[in-house]
Amino acid sequence: MVSHITPPLLALLLLLSCQVSPSLSRVSLTVSPTTLTPTSRTVTVRWKGVDSPSELDWLGIYSPPNSPNDEFIGYVFLNASDGWRSGSGSVDIPLVNLRSNYVFRVFRWTRDEVNYHHHDHDNNPLPGIRHRLAVSEEVRFEAATGPDQIHLSFTDREDEMRVMFVTADGAESLVSYGLDSAKLDQIVGTAVTKYERKDMCDFPANSSIGWRDPGFIHDGVMKNLEKGKRYYYTVGSDAGGWSRVHSFISRDNDSNQTVAFLFGDMGAYTPYSTFYRIQDESRSTVKWILRDIEAFGDKPMFVSHIGDISYARGFAWIWDEFFNQIEPIASRIPYHVCIGNHEYDWPLQPWLPDWASYGVYGKDGGGECGVPYSLRFKMPGNSSFPTGTGSPDTQNLYYSFDAGVVHFLYMSTETDFLRGSDQYNFIKTDLERVNRDKTPFIVVQGHRPMYTTSNELRDAPLRGRMLEHLEPLLVENNVTLALWGHVHRYERFCPIRNFRCVNVTSNFTSKGGAPVHVVIGMAGQDWQPIWEPRPDHTNVPIFPQPERSMYRGGEFGYTRLIATREKLTLSYIGNHDGQVHDVVEILSGHVMKSGGEDEEKIMKSDGDMQVEPIIPWYVKAASVLIVGVLVGYALGFVTRRRRDSLEQAQWTPVKSEEM
Repeated sequence: MVSHITPPLLALLLLLSCQVSPSLSRVSLTVSPTTLTPTSRTVTVRWKGVDSPSELDWLGIYSPPNSPNDEFIGYVFLNASDGWRSGSGSVDIPLVNLRSNYVFRVFRWTRDEVNYHHHDHDNNPLPGIRHRLAVSEEVRFEAATGPDQIHLSFTDREDEMRVMFVTADGAESLVSYGLDSAKLDQIVGTAVTKYERKDMCDFPANSSIGWRDPGFIHDGVMKNLEKGKRYYYTVGSDAGGWSRVHSFISRDNDSNQTVAFLFGDMGAYTPYSTFYRIQDESRSTVKWILRDIEAFGDKPMFVSHIGDISYARGFAWIWDEFFNQIEPIASRIPYHVCIGNHEYDWPLQPWLPDWASYGVYGKDGGGECGVPYSLRFKMPGNSSFPTGTGSPDTQNLYYSFDAGVVHFLYMSTETDFLRGSDQYNFIKTDLERVNRDKTPFIVVQGHRPMYTTSNELRDAPLRGRMLEHLEPLLVENNVTLALWGHVHRYERFCPIRNFRCVNVTSNFTSKGGAPVHVVIGMAGQDWQPIWEPRPDHTNVPIFPQPERSMYRGGEFGYTRLIATREKLTLSYIGNHDGQVHDVVEILSGHVMKSGGEDEEKIMKSDGDMQVEPIIPWYVKAASVLIVGVLVGYALGFVTRRRRDSLEQAQWTPVKSEEM
């Protein structure tokens, strides 16, 4: 008798044969523990019984557990375990709370099945899923509705501090805070928002392979804070669970010192491979900033991350990895951002000028069209720009605030900044209103640089418009520093306008008529452009360093800003050793007074501010009387002092690093 199999049943049997290998019953896959907590979130995955193990055998990480085999969160090759050739092994994987359970699957992948058309963005083939050998039990997070991804930011009021966090269910959550960690007697509620898959504008963000539920985003504002005090706080609820108690130093704009950590293009580390390259060096950036926070103690501080934030690019779980990575920093000091191309750009974005060269505004945002960036952060001000898709407007585009003796202004290089635009008008009005007696320094920040000597030709038309429309505003309003990301290197320029150095000495002032531009996109992303080659050797990797480029290097790291009323110091910290590799000091023109009399006066010369001591007449007369007696000593003393002074005033030696 011949059995008949209907076509639908045959298709199902063929599918199962591709999904489950005959060796499934012989391979075991176990996980421990099966319940994780925020403080104990590493799972150990063990396997045994893999026949004839291969270097291509791999472990897939899935959340939610019913994800198709090709829609993994990430993967780890089994050869990451010692002794994998025996067919057994284990790996430890730290997991973040994705508000859904995890499961693990082991696959056999053979060399004849490698498909170079199915690859990650480095053109490495993604692992094949034809032969699944084993599936683990599920792993969950305890109290999955509890608060997570806590981060602070300033509001428009000096006596407030915003705190944002994520829960799984969006139930009512509170912020309890106070000056005593044992008495958090001030309580405020939180506003709740959420974005959906339909709000994403393109692949992969709006596809099943990239989309994961982001949870509910809570926004609470702690009010009536005393200046410069340490406050303690916790977020959550009795029903859903509370976070541990965190603390921060409240704002104090009367302080004579400003401390900030500034960088761009950091991204996130993940303990597995995934569809896009991850940013391993971001861990070192976080580590050294945490060291500095501890060293500064009870001083107000904040972080400035100027674009290309998480590099999620449409894969939602990367945002979760990023916020968990920065929480040790962002739960202690405000974390401020501006938008970059990898948060926003897509081919149909509303502002797409005809002069933009190919690739300037492409698919760098991975189809997110600015929505996760706009809702997961809330910066001061109320700037916004329509997405043109019906999704929530893009927010956090341009804003400013005072921090101690420095006025900070953030702008968007991804939306309209041309003369006459809302953003241009904001920048112009904001800079003109700065009180230089209160904040003698101005720092402007945006993602794509106005000046760079990297060989990034696609952005040349955009840089031309920035020079045409924005540089006059920076020069006319005596901006101190202009900080940029996008180029994944560090480069410091002289005080510059229209490609000409105003000053190349070692002493600058904040009112010299030209800002010092610094590119600081070296915090984690490892793709590096070469430096601009010589015109007659365009295909040869030679890196001439023009005079306007005072220092440039390829070391990962961040910058640390410390300013007093008299001087602003920006230091470049290298991640490989945590040490200072470049320093620029800029004088404000403000002077200290003692005994009610000026000890110094400010004189203007050739557009730059110089300090000249005031010498009383009787001191001059006495000097004339004794000059004959002490001429030899005086000349020797003066000569030595001038030599020492010149040695101390020299720049850190210029460093040109080849890729």
